[in-house]
Amino acid sequence: MQQFSIAASRIHFCSGLAFRLNVVKTKAGRNIAAARCKTQTQKYGEALMTEDRPSTQTVTLNASKGARFRKAIMFCCDANYLPFAMHAASEILRMAPQRDFDICLCYGTQAVTVPDSLSHLDVRLCQIDTHGSFEGLRLDKGKTHDVYLRIALPAAFEDDYDRILYMDADIFVQGGDFSKLMDVGIGAHCIAAVRDNVQWRTPNRQNARNTMKGVPSSAYFNAGIMLMDVKGYLDQGLMTRCIDFGRAHRSALKRHDQNLYNAVLQDDWAELSPMWNWQFSRAARLFSTLVSPHVLHFIGPEKPWKDREGQFEPRFLASYRRFIEMHFPGYKLAPDPEKRLAPDSMRVTKMLVKHLMSRRKMARYLARFPTDMTVHL
Repeated sequence: MQQFSIAASRIHFCSGLAFRLNVVKTKAGRNIAAARCKTQTQKYGEALMTEDRPSTQTVTLNASKGARFRKAIMFCCDANYLPFAMHAASEILRMAPQRDFDICLCYGTQAVTVPDSLSHLDVRLCQIDTHGSFEGLRLDKGKTHDVYLRIALPAAFEDDYDRILYMDADIFVQGGDFSKLMDVGIGAHCIAAVRDNVQWRTPNRQNARNTMKGVPSSAYFNAGIMLMDVKGYLDQGLMTRCIDFGRAHRSALKRHDQNLYNAVLQDDWAELSPMWNWQFSRAARLFSTLVSPHVLHFIGPEKPWKDREGQFEPRFLASYRRFIEMHFPGYKLAPDPEKRLAPDSMRVTKMLVKHLMSRRKMARYLARFPTDMTVHL
């Protein structure tokens, strides 16, 4: 059976402002990762790692400054989503003035720059070069392999952090103790996340966007916010397993790394409360006013900053607009909608009916999480 280890070398530049981390997966060691890969091979009938072509990845990190703490919140984005990632970071730090975690802004091929007006946030800019590790994986039109960047985060930051909280940029932060979340126990799992909203009301529901031919159905999580245990992630060889699976099933993938994570882990993840990733949809948005989630996640193509039909609460765009006008004055937002959804509109009627029909199922789902720190292992 093939076994893998991670050999890391590090170069500290004299300026103290740039760091380089090379992570290369080679033969020897890592019994847990190999055992997990054997299980996947038996399960799907396709070798994820073979003696003829072992997976090899090199990950290089260049950071603007060193790590201050042993845990970090990370965003991966380009210039288009930079203002929204920084808006989220600003809100998180406003609520945690005595923080014990870093904020990292990660990018791949498209560099980003934090404006001087936000220098007080002390964000760590991190360029991650995966050296073609994601070649051969499926891409949507117009996308680059940077869409898979979060898969490489534990490898890139192995020496810096014990826990990483990855967050998409299309979120709205409203509350929560993020430091406490990053310390929560997740058992032997290397990832903790929130169930995808298609399974909130019907736990066994599968649909076209989260199923793959030949892969057993399972609990399915949304990868927009994930708590990663770095050592466990590396011990289990999750980056290699995802890449190998993605290459072998390229034509069947639909949602980039979210499909990869779920297909490879197959229920081997810890489930967090939806308070940390309330996926804002027409089927659940009204319920959010009853529980006040810590993080709203604007899934899908509709976003508050592109809202021309007045379907989002005005407070979202107002908050983004104030922040962007102050720190990103050249960024173009959609104008304020000329009208709002009418209470008697067909869209509102459908939402009300859907909420009414699902109220008991939603209550059962929420009851599984007595506190925002409840974790199902």
